[in-house]
Parts: sequence; C-alpha cells; structure tokens
Amino acid sequence: MTSMEAESVATIVCTSKQTRFNIGTPNYRELDIEGLNIIVKSGSKSGAKGKAKAKSEGTKILSNAKLRLKAGQRYALIGRNGTGKSTLLKAVAEKLIPGLPEETRITILQQTDVGDVNADEGPVPTPSEGEGPVVLEEVIERATAKQEVQKEIDILLRGVDGGDPFGALRAFRKVHHGRLQKELFLKDKDASLRSGTRGMQARKALITMEKKVAEFQSEYERKDEDITPETLAKETSEAADMLADLQLQVEPSKLAETESKAKKILTGLGFTESRMAQRVSSLSGGWKMRTALAAALLQDTDILILDEPTNFLDLLGIIWLQRHLTALAESSDPPTLILVSHDRDFISLCTDLLIIKDMDLTYFHGDLPTYEASRAEKKAHLTKMKDAQDKQKEHIQQTIQRNMREGKAKDDQNKIRQAKSRQKKLDDRWGMEVNAKGGRFKLNRDLVGYHLTARAEIDIPQDERPVSFALPDPPELRFPGALISLEKVSFRYARDAKAPVVLKDIDISVSMGDRIGILGLNGSGKSTLIKLLVEETRPSAGTATKHPRLKLGYYAQHAVEALQEMGQVDTEMTALGLLMGENGSELDEGEIRGLLGSLGLPGRLASDVPVRRLSGGQLVRLELARILRRRPHCLVLDEATTHLDYETVAALREALRGWQGAVVLVSHDRWFVRGVVEGIVGDDGEESEEDDRGGDAGGMRRRLVCRLKAGAMSVLEGGVSEFEEGVERRVRKMESS
Repeated sequence: MTSMEAESVATIVCTSKQTRFNIGTPNYRELDIEGLNIIVKSGSKSGAKGKAKAKSEGTKILSNAKLRLKAGQRYALIGRNGTGKSTLLKAVAEKLIPGLPEETRITILQQTDVGDVNADEGPVPTPSEGEGPVVLEEVIERATAKQEVQKEIDILLRGVDGGDPFGALRAFRKVHHGRLQKELFLKDKDASLRSGTRGMQARKALITMEKKVAEFQSEYERKDEDITPETLAKETSEAADMLADLQLQVEPSKLAETESKAKKILTGLGFTESRMAQRVSSLSGGWKMRTALAAALLQDTDILILDEPTNFLDLLGIIWLQRHLTALAESSDPPTLILVSHDRDFISLCTDLLIIKDMDLTYFHGDLPTYEASRAEKKAHLTKMKDAQDKQKEHIQQTIQRNMREGKAKDDQNKIRQAKSRQKKLDDRWGMEVNAKGGRFKLNRDLVGYHLTARAEIDIPQDERPVSFALPDPPELRFPGALISLEKVSFRYARDAKAPVVLKDIDISVSMGDRIGILGLNGSGKSTLIKLLVEETRPSAGTATKHPRLKLGYYAQHAVEALQEMGQVDTEMTALGLLMGENGSELDEGEIRGLLGSLGLPGRLASDVPVRRLSGGQLVRLELARILRRRPHCLVLDEATTHLDYETVAALREALRGWQGAVVLVSHDRWFVRGVVEGIVGDDGEESEEDDRGGDAGGMRRRLVCRLKAGAMSVLEGGVSEFEEGVERRVRKMESS
C-alpha cells in the first residue's frame, strides 16, 4: 500500500491508502477509499516542511477512516455541528482525496453565507436591466457549459466559412490547443496530489502530456507555406467533423429539451415565469441558493452532493425536491447522492446513513429512526449481558479466593490448581460470548491472531454527551389574561385603500402554555403576521393588544446574519460580553454563563472566542441565550432550526414541548412542528400526555396548527398532516401539468 496526499488552497490536507494493482475500469459512481485522513490547517503553508507542520498543527477531521459509497445509493451524512461534514464534502467535491478519479463528475451545492434570504413577502420585482444572465440562462449554462461549446463553434465557423483555405485548419488547431491546455492543467493537478508509486506514475503522465503539448505547439505555430496538402486536407476534414459534433450539442431540439427540464425544476423550487426572467445579480440570497440548487439538479453527474438544500425552501419546494430525488434514484443509471439536512422527514428519502463521529465514518443501511432504535437496543442488550457477567465474575472470584485460602491452609494442591485454572479462564477467556456475526463465540475460530491471548471485553457503546436545552421558567404574570391578542386584524403595505391586502381578518390569541404553529407557503403572509405579533409593525385595521407584564422572546429569521454583522463591527466581542452588555437581563454573570453552557456555549467558548468566529449552529444558540436571559413568557420562533444539526433540533424540540410558557412557531420542518405544537413524541406518531398540562390554571395546553393562505388564516383540525397532504396534492398536480 502507498500513502498519497493532497493539499488544497482552502487549507484542507488529505491522505489515503491506495492499492498498486490495476483493478480494472473504475465505476465513477462508487468510492472505496481506505485509510482516509483529513486535516484542516489554520493557514496555508508551502513546501514539505510546511506540510509536515500543518499535519501536526491542523484540526483533524478524519483519522484512518473508510469512505465507501455504493453506486446509486442515497446517503444521509449525519453528525453534530463541528464534526467536519462540510469539510468532508468539500474534499470530495474538489477531488482532494487521493484515489478519487479525476474523471468522476461531482456536483455540489454548498452552504453559503447569504444576506437577505426572506422570499416570503412582497411582490416579485421586475427583471433588472443590469448586467449578468437571467435565472434560466444561468441554470442552463451551469449545467451544460453551453457558452464554452458555443465559443468553440464560433471559432470553427469563422475558419470554415471564412474563405481562407487554411482557415479551417487554424481554427481546428486553436480549439485543440485550448483543450490540450485544460488537460495539461488537470495532469499537473493530479501529479501535485500524489506521492509514492502513484505519484511517480502521475508525474510520468504529466511529463508525457507536457511533451505532447510542446510537440503540438510547434505544429500550432507552423506557417501556412510549411503545411503539406495532405495535412491541410486531413485537418480541414477533422475541423468539419468537430464542428458537426459540437453543433449536435447545441441543436435547437436538444437545447429545447434542456430548457424544458430547467423550467420544470425551477417551477418545482418556487420560481414563477417572471422570476425566471430576473437577473441573478438582483436576487436575494435565498433565491440565489435556489438557482444554484436548480443548476445542480439539472447536471448529468456521477456523485450529487447537497448540503442543507432545504434551508431556503418552503414545504412545497421541500416535498417537490423529496419526490424529485426519489424519482431520480429510480432512473436507469442514478447518481450517488450525499445529503446533509437537519430535516428528519426530508432525509427519510435516503437508503443509508453515513455517520461522522470521533474522527471516523460508520455506515448504517436504513433510516434514522431505525438506526437510533438499533443503537438503543444494542446498548441495552450489551448492558444486560455485562451486568450478568459481572455478577458471575464476582461469584467466581470469591470462589477462587476461598479455594486458594483453603488449599494453602490444608496444603491441598488440587484446590490450588483448580483456583489457578479458574483464574486463567477469567484472565484469558472472559468477555464477549458472541462473535461479530452474532453467533456463539468459539475460541479456535473467533480469537484470530497469535498476538491475541484473551477475548475482548464487552464494550458498551458510550453515547456522546447529550445535547440539552435548559429553558428558564417564566416569571409570574400576577393577573390572568391573554399574552397577545389580534382581533379582526388586516394589513397592507401602503395605507392606500387600493393597496393589496397581505393579511385580512386575523383573529388569534396566545395564552400561557399555548402551542401554536403557523404554516403556509412562501408569500402567504407568515412573516408579516409574526411582525404584528411582536409589534415590529402595526395593523392597518383591527386591534392588537398584549398583556402589560408580557416578556416576549422573538427569534427572527435573520438572527444569525444579524449576529454575524455585529461580530464584524466589533471583532473582539464574545458571547458572554454581548449578553453582559445588553440591557434587560434578569441574570448575573454566573447565571449567564450557566445559560450559555446549557445551550452549548460553555466556558472559554463563551468568554474567549469572538462572535465572528462562531459557526452558524453556535450563533443560533447565542441568539436563543439572548432571548432566554430575560425569562420570557412567550417565545415566537421564526425558522429557528436553520443551521442546527439534527441532534440539536431534537433537543430543542424536547425542551420546548415541556416548557411552561407559550410558543408560537413558524417552521417548514414538519417533524419539529409535530413535536413542539402537536406534542408528538417520536417518529411513530405517538402523542405525549406528560407535557399537556400548562397555562396559568394548570389546565390542558391549547394546541393549534394554523394555515395562512392568501392572507387568510384557518385552523387545521388534521394538524401538520392535513397541511402536508394538501401540499403533496399540489406537487402532484404540478408534476402532471
């Protein structure tokens, strides 16, 4: 085996093991990488000395891991925030991992820091007259490289139709020269990534390619009078053939088919005809992400990587994408999918789990609920087995000690030999009673290796420290009444009576202990309703009132972006410093530290690390701490799960289910809404009875799932499932049209 390594300008260093033997034509939709190590450096270094230093000083993401992907399978990559999911995906997408063939076509949609991602409200802007392509053109170009193909066609057309007898030859050589330069770049990159035997082979290939380019360069620069008639005829014919092949790629019928596919994908992701005609440069961050997602879905690829693709989609887009990826997987030659998402309902489309934990990769064939149940069952079984063995071992040890005492006292060698024999059994043959396949352990079959003298101890898998949220209880209100109340409220953007109505005749009241979920597609008015509830805006008609002693906690959709901006303005500001410096807190420094620690920002992470260096998930925790330090009576949460890993989403869901205050929730995460609002405990639809007591009088919680549609609000008796079924019907109608 030989070790190979790669260094990225993005400070990612990868090493892996590769066999020297030729194993035939690779399947580009599969990966089989042994001994994978990934280190992220704090800064770029050059030279061998710099590389060695980087390996020792960098942050290790993976250590001697196996990366094995089967063709056509759908993998959900799961792991806590900070374990290196995005780094691993980047290493795969940029082909930094030795052993990953350069010919593999990999398409990736990465998480991107964006500014204005709110596409929920307001009219669609008219297409901009600015520079840059419109959405539809951008998607087609990214997927087909149409402009590059057209550029080569234009070069050949000018040569063939120019009337110069040498024009076609020169055009052919110009296109061929450009292609050779690209191939030389790839060979050079391949050689720089490898070491050992494979590195030597790559460098030989590079030298061969450099000679090929140099030889062609002399032909490319040869004067017309030095070109033989045979060469002229041959390359003129080759120019015509190349032109015909390129024109097939951009022929109207093929382009029309590609455009039709692009429009279908864009429509599924929420684009109207007018928005497809907008300049990409004029779009908000959320719509730019959807444009990038559409381009990724349109491409022909071997490995498709989607990192949090649902972050800026409403439920219509999420369900459409779920169905689209499932249909893609059922095609004749599907790409291999790697998906990262905190949305448990969405990742149910995956066939396998790829788990990154403790700098290693493990695999599970099945969905997340089955994996969690399997782990719990295995842990319970091994715990029971170990407890039984421990009791048996203690009994045997007592027998050994008694026999040794009696044997020595009476000089009974039989008892002494019996005691020593039993002690040897404890030392050498005590441990697992089942083998790796689940059958009964046999010493001569399952204890392989001359260096092994004893069975392995029963190893009970240790869970990571569970993610938990400690929500402070709200203070007493002193007198009863609704916390927030909207009566016959309507809203329009302008005071002019002719302006379109965004919300009309809204009636809603929020009392202590209530759980209210607000569902709706983009443009239905959810964000406007939230702003009315938190008094960021006033109604155009109707009455909005609140309890005089109400303390409100509001998590805004753009909270993370706002904290990032604050961190850029004050580069030394820490989480602890931010909370200590804000007014309105009922907590002292020790209590604030405790709150930050309970939310996943303990010790020095809270007091020493600047806010600008915190991850998206850590910024969500910081914003929750800012809200909770005031001990609110009511939490209004607008898409609070974005940026969080699935374990943290589950912990937040659990904390909110039993909290004594009121919760008003806007989210496209169906599993999260079911748990918080409807009180569903697990993935099997079982409802909780333990957390249903709440409110001032200790009565049953009021649980409402409301739908906003065209500015009007209604209560869904069937809850989230009723809304989901309605959206699925709409998606099916879109697909059939």
